[in-house]
Amino acid sequence: MLSKIIDQTKIDHFTKWFERSESIVIVSHVSPDGDAIGSSLGLMHFLESQEKTVHVVVPNAFPDFLKWMPGAKEVVLYDRYKDFADRLITEADVIVCLDFNAIKRIEELGDVVLASKARKIMVDHHLHPESFCEIVISHPEISSTSELVFRLICRMGYFEDITLEGAECIYTGMMTDTGGFTYNSNNREIYFIISELLSKGIDKDDIYRKVYNTYSESRLRLMGYILSNMHVYKEHHAALISLSKEEQGKFDYIKGDSEGFVNIPLSIKDVCFTCFLREDTEKQMIKISLRSVGTFPCNKFAADFFNGGGHLNASGGEFCGTLEEARAVFEDGLERYKELLNA
Repeated sequence: MLSKIIDQTKIDHFTKWFERSESIVIVSHVSPDGDAIGSSLGLMHFLESQEKTVHVVVPNAFPDFLKWMPGAKEVVLYDRYKDFADRLITEADVIVCLDFNAIKRIEELGDVVLASKARKIMVDHHLHPESFCEIVISHPEISSTSELVFRLICRMGYFEDITLEGAECIYTGMMTDTGGFTYNSNNREIYFIISELLSKGIDKDDIYRKVYNTYSESRLRLMGYILSNMHVYKEHHAALISLSKEEQGKFDYIKGDSEGFVNIPLSIKDVCFTCFLREDTEKQMIKISLRSVGTFPCNKFAADFFNGGGHLNASGGEFCGTLEEARAVFEDGLERYKELLNA
């Protein structure tokens, strides 16, 4: 059995919206990851089973290794189909905001979402949710938004209507947001949910292969190159990897090729904190990914130094400047957090 973490009044409130609505739009954050796409498509499949008109709109493209997911071809990319997406959002009865806690996380898409007269609900697991939605289901203690979507559907009384396709999407989101259930995944209820998804017929081994074992030759060569230039800070139990625009060009980089790279240095003995600096090819900024093991708060590190946030062991941020400047900020942060890193 699952604990009833979502407040019943919020369940009842959304159920009334759901029953009365015809057109529902699901939106998620910029550079959508597995949890963003998994939760969005999982909810989409459920809503379609209830004969609702549903569209998923995201700010920009998502990685190729997620495009096998049922319904992925139906996702509307805002940066390519702005006029169509604007019309969908404007005409929607309900907008479901998944896997983001602040309107800036959907960039230009945020303006039309705020302007829409549609009723809005947030379902998310990040800290400090903003109040731009009438219903806010926010649980940072939960490992993924996909897990929250599963809990929401079940609490509404519709477990039997979760399809195989929806279950595959929800499982993918849960799997990717825990690094294949290697962090933020010690709650036994996660594995109860997995057993329920297995009852729908999902092949979890096949899903793992589709997400993690379908990379290109250039991705593997890129991985080797990045690791060959890795810097380990032994006195801080930390490691840093980076990727410039020029290096991305040398390895025919496509979106998603560096997914998971930040986790690799954590396999080094005594390393408990890693950072990946990637120069954005479209914007003049550095994308920051941080991972940790144990109790080191990489979300606090991200907030203090890179205008970011996230979870205890998985977070990110951004830096306006060069890779060298970002590295210097990271190294300064290591000194300031030296006591925690050596705890």
